[in-house]
Amino acid sequence: MYIKGVGMTNFGAQLDTSQELVYNATLEALDDADFGIDKIDAIVSSIVDTENSGERQRGFASIISSIFRKKIPIITTAAVCGGGGAALWTANKLDYENILVVGVERLLTNNSMKITDEIMMAAERVYEQTEGLNFPAQNALVAQQYMMKHGATTDDFALVAYKNHKNAYFNPKARFYKKEVTLKQIKNSPVVASPLRLFDCSLSVNGAAAAVVTKDKTDIELVGSSLFVDRLSTFESEDMTSWEATKLAANEAYKQAERLFLTRTLDFAGRGKVQA
Repeated sequence: MYIKGVGMTNFGAQLDTSQELVYNATLEALDDADFGIDKIDAIVSSIVDTENSGERQRGFASIISSIFRKKIPIITTAAVCGGGGAALWTANKLDYENILVVGVERLLTNNSMKITDEIMMAAERVYEQTEGLNFPAQNALVAQQYMMKHGATTDDFALVAYKNHKNAYFNPKARFYKKEVTLKQIKNSPVVASPLRLFDCSLSVNGAAAAVVTKDKTDIELVGSSLFVDRLSTFESEDMTSWEATKLAANEAYKQAERLFLTRTLDFAGRGKVQA
């Protein structure tokens, strides 16, 4: 499968509905692909269906059908932060000529307390939620373990945030576009959950992205795509600083890419031989 076109909205505090965000991202992807919605044979969408978005709406596949007037297979994947990757992997497994992949979220629609509580639903509910182990606290425990195991420091973490904000400064779609954040600001920002500071943590935004996946050959080919699911609870892992599913998925994707490369190399070499 190949990528024919991509599109993306700005990511920020805009008040657009999920439908508007999906529509705008899709139009940009279709324009980039240089063809119309009529050529799309199937759609894979990703959305959390948050209760705090203010939209009071479920059944997003049907919503997409209404937006684009399409009565075709429409699948919605639910993988929270991994939703976009899961949607692309699903599309790559489907046997259709042209597939629209689109992801959307409206997270910045309520106060921090309600958003944190909503996101916390992606954590384990019996042991972690009851102890108030929200994601900033959970990731702080992981960061502490990482520091003890690998000798990392908060200065190392600050460099990661600094690199991310440098990228955002040049990205016109990012919330921090043209907003300079210095290393000193990052290191002096308030502690959220030790050792993580404010700029070590991601902020909530609204936005959508879309891609047209096709069997037609383009310059961008999906040479490797894999999906594995890991444990929900941090304490279930033998090593809190490692996500086994991430490594398994990466290894499989690399192997797929390597196999394709070797197959094409051998095929090219075979076609180049001169028969006596």
